[in-house]
Amino acid sequence: MPKSRHDSPAPEQIHLLGHRERTPAHTHQQGHVVYPATGVLSMVTEDGSWIAPPNRAVWIPAGSAHQHRAHGITDMRIVFMAKRFAALLPSRPVVLAVTPLAREAVLALTRPPGRPPEARDRLRRIIIDDLLATPEMPLHLPQPRDDRLQAVARLVERDLAAPVSLAGLGRRVGAGERTLSRLFREETGMSFRRWRTQLRVHRALLMLTDGCSVIDTATACGWANPSAFIDAFTALVGVTPGRYQRSLQT
Repeated sequence: MPKSRHDSPAPEQIHLLGHRERTPAHTHQQGHVVYPATGVLSMVTEDGSWIAPPNRAVWIPAGSAHQHRAHGITDMRIVFMAKRFAALLPSRPVVLAVTPLAREAVLALTRPPGRPPEARDRLRRIIIDDLLATPEMPLHLPQPRDDRLQAVARLVERDLAAPVSLAGLGRRVGAGERTLSRLFREETGMSFRRWRTQLRVHRALLMLTDGCSVIDTATACGWANPSAFIDAFTALVGVTPGRYQRSLQT
């Protein structure tokens, strides 16, 4: 039986974005996998930001308003999923690890010449199966909504090199440590320390993409020594900072 037009995926897309280039906020009628074949891509929604280096992809469900920003020259590949395939993926935006097989499937789908619809669907299923075979990556930075938390977030972002305790930040925004700690868990689903680590790794990814050294990045992002930075970065990104930076040159 032929597919209905509603169940046919939109054509794949390739977008070459310059460093710091942004796309307008937009939505799509179909869910889609966004993969940076080169560069680093951040995706921003009202709920926070996700960041994807070249060994990660972002899944964006249908109807989710979002905006992209490139860090470094970024080759953005987009693979749309028909409803029957999208139902296999999470109902919220997530960052997922990209295996070598999934990477090649994305590149094959987005590389001319076009393939028959049946072959393209087989490649989509490979992408889905491989993305779901790995755990969700903790590269989402939730956006606090409470005014006091937003003030804390701005203070932290302003000077990552000088980490301040939550109690110290609370004194500056007029809120108690226990109140802020509770609000961070309620609004972001994570502790303040974990949220700040996510932010520091996000910043580190961008600095490494800009060519900063591992030591300078560790210092600027508030780690006491490069070893602690390497451990935290590797736990979230899946590769060491040095290896990640070398991968940008290949």
